[in-house]
Amino acid sequence: MPTRFRSIVVVGAGAVGSFYGALLARAGHVVTLIGRAPHVQAIQRAGLQLHMGGRVEAVPLAASTELAAVRGADLVLVCVKSPDTEALARQIAPLLADDALVLSLQNGVDNAATLARHLRQAVVPTVVYVATAMPEPGVVQHFGRGDLVIGTAPPATAAPPERLQAVVALFASAGVSVRISPDVMGELWRKLLVNCAYNAISALAQQPYGRMVALPEIRALQQAVVQEVVAVAQAEGQPLPLDEALAAVTQIAVAMPAQLSSTAQDLARGKPSEIDHLNGYVVRRGAALGIPTPVNQALHALVRLVEAGR
Repeated sequence: MPTRFRSIVVVGAGAVGSFYGALLARAGHVVTLIGRAPHVQAIQRAGLQLHMGGRVEAVPLAASTELAAVRGADLVLVCVKSPDTEALARQIAPLLADDALVLSLQNGVDNAATLARHLRQAVVPTVVYVATAMPEPGVVQHFGRGDLVIGTAPPATAAPPERLQAVVALFASAGVSVRISPDVMGELWRKLLVNCAYNAISALAQQPYGRMVALPEIRALQQAVVQEVVAVAQAEGQPLPLDEALAAVTQIAVAMPAQLSSTAQDLARGKPSEIDHLNGYVVRRGAALGIPTPVNQALHALVRLVEAGR
């Protein structure tokens, strides 16, 4: 089997982590999901129910509610919400094997750096392009894409090239395309601007991407969001051309028209969202750099208002 990883653990197994964990387990790899009790119990009873390509498949794999399950793993996929990253890093630091490779499959641009502050192991920033949902415990639905982009970025401890190639081979064995990028931070910023353009609006309206972009008023709003994110990114030293940014936003709705944003799913369930690490992050960096971000500020404030009311 084309991999050097003996044991894979997914920490924070929601829709995204469970999806990739299921694909790897289905390909014959040893995978353990660490998640919330109802999800874990459902998986232990009947396997993970993977809805993909018009089929439903029960994928058997190990599941636990205990972080201690990361012991002995040589590949750890971190999929917790961004606000939980620092606390998680502190908790798993004494548990991880010395040779473990840690992949941050998270929204936002600063999670890998947060992990790296507390972990001595190599941390790999990972950009995730997948449309998934977890409608109930033990069930994951796949709506589109699934490719990943990985790379190394300071201040994280860099993974040797051969270990990145091993990650590519591992996921390829499960039918997942992984690309190694020399500019993974630029890739993360491009993903951030897409999230800023879709997540809050989808959440506030509880509408999927295709319906959003059908309205010219929403497309104009998204353009204003993107212009602010590009201005902040450029001030941070990330050369994001505006035309490329707008094209990326348009492409996402074409690729994932039925997708509700993760923020929309969080609000629908009354769960805290990652909005502070999406539009809120742009607002904070804009303030620090002297760049006005009124549209991102409004979207951030409105999502926080909905959260506060629940």
